[in-house]
Amino acid sequence: MPVRFEGTESYIATDDLKVSVNAAITLQRPLLIKGEPGTGKTVLAAEIARALGKKLIEWSIKSTTKAQHGLYEYDAVARLRDGQLGDERVRDIANYIKPGKLWDAFVADEAPVLLIDEIDKADIEFPNDLLQELDRMEFYVHETQQTVKAVQRPIVIITSNNEKELPDAFLRRCFFHYIRFPDAQTMAEIVEVHHPGIKQRLVNEAMQVFFELREVPGLKKKPSTSELLDWLKLLMADDISPEALRSKDTGSVIPPLYGALLKSEQDVHLLERLAFLHRRERG
Repeated sequence: MPVRFEGTESYIATDDLKVSVNAAITLQRPLLIKGEPGTGKTVLAAEIARALGKKLIEWSIKSTTKAQHGLYEYDAVARLRDGQLGDERVRDIANYIKPGKLWDAFVADEAPVLLIDEIDKADIEFPNDLLQELDRMEFYVHETQQTVKAVQRPIVIITSNNEKELPDAFLRRCFFHYIRFPDAQTMAEIVEVHHPGIKQRLVNEAMQVFFELREVPGLKKKPSTSELLDWLKLLMADDISPEALRSKDTGSVIPPLYGALLKSEQDVHLLERLAFLHRRERG
């Protein structure tokens, strides 16, 4: 079984990303991945698991998520209710302990890939609350007086969209990688993976429109890789010609099926104003 990540047929990994993944595995440190939304941060964990033949355990973080949720949760309300009903299960408190994602990862027979997705969505104290558990790979269950210790150290992938700054103490324990937005050549490889054999002229025109759109000043949300792939799928489904994607000045018009690329009314209005100014200048 491979112990090094070299990318997969469905995930184009740059050389520096492969180096970072393998460095984190060697150091046995969490790999902290940052980058624009839609650049493949979450998918990376699944591809690492697939490439290395490992189980993937996903912990998706929300604003209400606490570090304790990743360890375990004790359902005291259910125990009280069962006690009132005379249920024999109340005699064993372990019946009311629900393992979290870290617990699942620690007790797995083979070292899994543990994804902690969008850690920056949680409270600022959340990363610090996990420091000891991620360092020691163990935690204590007070209700049952047992220690849950990792059978084998999982490969930990942590993603962040930079919504909040992460604490220095947490950052020191991670290996860090920033996924840069793909250049045109890498993007073409990604497109070929997802849409093999697609018409090259259509791809060339669409990518030029896409990259020019990302450069429009004042855009609230730049379109991402995943949005380009969705757009291309729609262009093919509607049999849009390459010529229909361009005018004399692509940066001044709204592309067809723009709803796949633009995600806010402010950006649509911005392009509409640019299109209006362009028409007036040409008139």
